Amino acid sequence: MEVKIGVQHSPRELVLESAQTPAEVEQAVTEALAKDGVLTLTDEKGRKVIIPVTKVAYVEIAEASHRPFGFTTR
Repeated sequence: MEVKIGVQHSPRELVLESAQTPAEVEQAVTEALAKDGVLTLTDEKGRKVIIPVTKVAYVEIAEASHRPFGFTTR
């Protein structure tokens, strides 16, 4: 699953591939916002991303998209 996190005062967003379900990511974001603490997510390789919630502008949760490659017709 792909998670995009917008950070305040930063022109780029953080993008990570996570093995967590969309519900787990949503719960982590909601809990972090409620506690006014830090948002901690883990990517597919086991690396942790820790962001202070005061700097989070938005969080976009999307299923991993399998993009077609090569020559395809529609």
